[in-house]
Amino acid sequence: MKRLILILLITAVILPSNVTPPNPFKIETMVKEEVVKEIKKFVVTMTTYTIDPLQTDDTPLETASGFELDEDNPKKHRVIAVSRDIKKKFKFGEKVRVSNAGKYNGVYYVRDLMNPRWKNKIDILINPDDNHTKLNGVILSKLN
Repeated sequence: MKRLILILLITAVILPSNVTPPNPFKIETMVKEEVVKEIKKFVVTMTTYTIDPLQTDDTPLETASGFELDEDNPKKHRVIAVSRDIKKKFKFGEKVRVSNAGKYNGVYYVRDLMNPRWKNKIDILINPDDNHTKLNGVILSKLN
């Protein structure tokens, strides 16, 4: 409120009497609306996977995009696999933000695809000795 009063006082002193001062509420609202339009969000189920051939295909160190993984520390690449319905909205290599996922919150790269049987789901690559997790209500956001 103090900020608004200060803005109005400053504009009243600086602007000539025949000029209408800008409405600070309208400007702030416009900025918020633009930001919301730029970010695309999806609510998904999140699971984790490792480079175990039972959880991938017969080339566990190569993702569907052709990206080569480090066998000793695959999670360092921050790889995310997406279900094919979600893949239609993303390109391989695109940066995404995962939120509402606890310790898995952060920025990842779309580099892998999930089995066609899965819908509205993401899979985060972890190291073989990490514990597997399944979370509902995770938010996947497209980053510009």
